[in-house]
Amino acid sequence: MSRDLREVVVVGASLAGLRAAGALRDAGYDGRLTLVGEEVHLPYDRPPLSKALRVDDLPLPDDGLRAEWRLGRRAVGLDSRRRVLTLDDGHTLRYDGLVITTGAAARGWPDPHVTLPAGVFTLRGKDDTEALREALGAARSVVVVGAGFLGGEVAAAARALGLEVTLVEAAGQPLERAVGERVGAYIGRLHQEAGITLRTGRTVTAFHGGERLTGVTLSDGTGIAADVAVLALGAVPATGWLEGSGLWLDDGVRCDAALRALRTDGSPVGSVVAAGDVVRWPHPLADGEPVALGHWTNAVDQAVVAAGTLLAPERPLPFDGLPSFWSDLHGVKIRSVGLPGLADEVRVIELDLPGRTLEACYLRKGRLVGALTVNRVRRLAGYRAQLRADLSAGLPAGLSAGPSAGLPAERSPLTGDAVPALP
Repeated sequence: MSRDLREVVVVGASLAGLRAAGALRDAGYDGRLTLVGEEVHLPYDRPPLSKALRVDDLPLPDDGLRAEWRLGRRAVGLDSRRRVLTLDDGHTLRYDGLVITTGAAARGWPDPHVTLPAGVFTLRGKDDTEALREALGAARSVVVVGAGFLGGEVAAAARALGLEVTLVEAAGQPLERAVGERVGAYIGRLHQEAGITLRTGRTVTAFHGGERLTGVTLSDGTGIAADVAVLALGAVPATGWLEGSGLWLDDGVRCDAALRALRTDGSPVGSVVAAGDVVRWPHPLADGEPVALGHWTNAVDQAVVAAGTLLAPERPLPFDGLPSFWSDLHGVKIRSVGLPGLADEVRVIELDLPGRTLEACYLRKGRLVGALTVNRVRRLAGYRAQLRADLSAGLPAGLSAGPSAGLPAERSPLTGDAVPALP
């Protein structure tokens, strides 16, 4: 452990920040530890916010961190040369080691000159979900703009509350860019069979209403009445406070394989590491290209490695965590491992909409990079093992096409029949 490390500041009192602080203590760091969080809340679990619009029973245990908490405070500046952090109340914090875990913010409406009526929401934190739930309690209809994972989960949760829900997506299918067209179409049918009106290939061009939202207009001219709208347009890494710091900002904090923050010349910044949604780092599944992931497991795994790098800078270990995510929509369990969004080929192994099952694997240049199942959780184990073995072996991008690679594309391993298209 570095003997020079007596003051560590973690900026971002999030899941990643909490886990990084815990990893520091677990590894024997006994110096001063300060966590800075923009929200007034102690760290809490975010997945229930969108998956069920739930805001209770979320706190994450801190396991006796012996930390100083600076909650309700934003970091507004970093002098990496002098190792000084500035907060929005004017106070400064000196550090020997800095962990950046500021995460990401919800992407707002793209035209900043448009004044949105009350009733249009974004969702990122606990306070956002509380405000949305209150609005939905008095609403009859809601439009969700963006059918990614968050948008789909919000739409499903609103529908479960009995609301009329319209889900608007610019692409041809929900999640098309992340999971491919056919799997996206399957998920789209799940939404439709749950009673959600799905409008794909269109965008929202206008919001209507005076003090309160009354409806929206789509790009095809269609008007939709709505009491509430939710913008689920993705996330923006929270790096504004790092402008001018000398760190390499490129749709996130650019880091090396050991999660050390980099300067624009590619050299590591001394004693600064990062973890979670704010990070872009080279992943072997992406042939070493930088990726950014907003997954729960990624935040946890990266936090441990970042803490290790800070404590032992002379022995930095590369982070090769295997991404995974989950989502529960309309009573089905969607599980994924790897990076399906990188694939240039999707092999649909099983597709049964009435039976609510699906299995697909994702290849990049003929090599396995990910897999996704619906209500087939056990089948994911083989893909996970193959991807993990490839990463552990240090082989580039998984040299095997995985347990289903020998199957012809678009054929079922269960029956040998061609996988049917969705009716």
